[in-house]
Amino acid sequence: MKLTGAQIIMECLLEQRVDTVFGYPGGAVLNIYDALYEYSDRINHICTAHEQAAAHAADGYARSSGKTGVCIATSGPGATNLVTGIATAYMDSIPMVAITGNVNLNLLGLDSFQEVDITGVTMPITKHNFIVKKIEYLADTIRQAFRIAQEGRKGPVLIDVPKDITGQVYEFTPAGKAPDAAQQEAMHLPVSKKPAEVKAAKIERALELIERSERPFVYTGGGLLAAEASQELKTLAETIDAPVACSLMCQGGFDQADDRYMGMLGMHGTKTSAQALKHCDLFLAVGTRFSDRVICNADLFARHCPIIQIDIDPAEFNKNIDVTLKLSGDAKQILSLLNGKLKPREHREWMAQIREWKREYPLRQEAIDPNGVTPQMLFDALNDLTKGEAIIATEVGQHQMWAAQFYQFRHPRQFISSGGLGTMGFGLGAAMGAQVANPDKKVINIAGDGSFHMNCSELSTLAKYQIPVVELVVDNSVLGMVRQWQKLFYDNRFSQTTQDKKTDYVKLAQAFGVKAFEISTKEELLPVLKEALSLQEPVLAVCHIDRDFNVLPMVPAGASAEEPILNMD
Repeated sequence: MKLTGAQIIMECLLEQRVDTVFGYPGGAVLNIYDALYEYSDRINHICTAHEQAAAHAADGYARSSGKTGVCIATSGPGATNLVTGIATAYMDSIPMVAITGNVNLNLLGLDSFQEVDITGVTMPITKHNFIVKKIEYLADTIRQAFRIAQEGRKGPVLIDVPKDITGQVYEFTPAGKAPDAAQQEAMHLPVSKKPAEVKAAKIERALELIERSERPFVYTGGGLLAAEASQELKTLAETIDAPVACSLMCQGGFDQADDRYMGMLGMHGTKTSAQALKHCDLFLAVGTRFSDRVICNADLFARHCPIIQIDIDPAEFNKNIDVTLKLSGDAKQILSLLNGKLKPREHREWMAQIREWKREYPLRQEAIDPNGVTPQMLFDALNDLTKGEAIIATEVGQHQMWAAQFYQFRHPRQFISSGGLGTMGFGLGAAMGAQVANPDKKVINIAGDGSFHMNCSELSTLAKYQIPVVELVVDNSVLGMVRQWQKLFYDNRFSQTTQDKKTDYVKLAQAFGVKAFEISTKEELLPVLKEALSLQEPVLAVCHIDRDFNVLPMVPAGASAEEPILNMD
């Protein structure tokens, strides 16, 4: 059947089982938006207040569901407004397809109105990107983009489509046989690659190291969630009788109510995890890239024991630290191979020591104001009221770390946060995407007042579509994480981190059409949270806290991950 390029895009999205796209219209995507009008009974479109939020929403949709998120923007500034969201997804290996419009083919390269070389701009922050200059390539390019986003190490892909391509008419053939290698080369499509099988000798070496260990430490990153391998990890930990720590990106990848869970490792990890790192005789890492926030000082990280690293991306081996054994491939497959061959072990003394450290070094915050709310109180209350079942999105800063430290995540894909790029303004858009993908779950976005001011216009999107996200602003009137570093290393010179903005959050939310509440004392905490969580509509709740709360433990710059500081006095 003959279809316009814009209609071909819609048909290809339906082939990929896309039910929702996030975006913002403009001149170069007028044909696409006309097709979206035609296909509105099959493809839901959420129009955000800013294109960056559309990218974050597609990201949150993907993180919470495992599907590929989709966003659309026009040429020029519309496309460049997606860049931060694309980079955020790239750093955290999130599958996303961004579709941008561009000027007509004959106007490319002429500095035309709203023209930008978005494929050139995004080349370093996408797995792959395309500009479609022939309509006959359009359908297969879209199909390949979705394959690339999900294949191997996941990530974002951008498709740039000139406006006249979306208006041309071409014979559309529904998906059938994928193009062969020669066709892919002609269309400038990367050839599909399957991860290599792990050699049997490497599996045997891993089994030998694990069986010889008396104090194993299992550490997991976001790659575990991408591989859907949480159950396999649980089986491994139980079989070899080992404690588990998770990265920020893997919160919920291991049930935090499990006695084996030690908390995070690294800059804001627990003292228990630090002690376990110091005394373990084997470090088994699954789906983690050993970021600087985890290893802290690379020269001092786990130098006393063998390290086994399981990762789908060979480029991550020996990049930040040298490892003893590299197991390249899908984490689910490799863990299943190990589990099928491992014999049950018991490490009673080691696990008893882990439990003793957990008793000795609990995460605990002291109140500053006897009537005030502490961050720990806030997240304990949220945990009790939601039974640990909510999807928690966050912005970036102290509130992000407190959420990871104090909320008890029980399941994969519960924690939606920007890890690698650390994007302030990420959370509200991401929470929208997560809520759309999970309409039956309670979604809460935890925001600092600094991050909130970056994306507060998206409250209008919540109100327009009645997306029942709870936007919870932890307001200390400062840029808390930067201020914390200024306190430690800059002799209390709080340059530009004291915000003290005059924003009336309640009136602002109401102006956008969102119901709002405030929490100033611990007596108000439970009643307000109960009411906010009970409403099936968008809600803003502002919880005021003292600006002198810090995120602890903390590993200072250049120090060992084994030696976090527990106070800042």
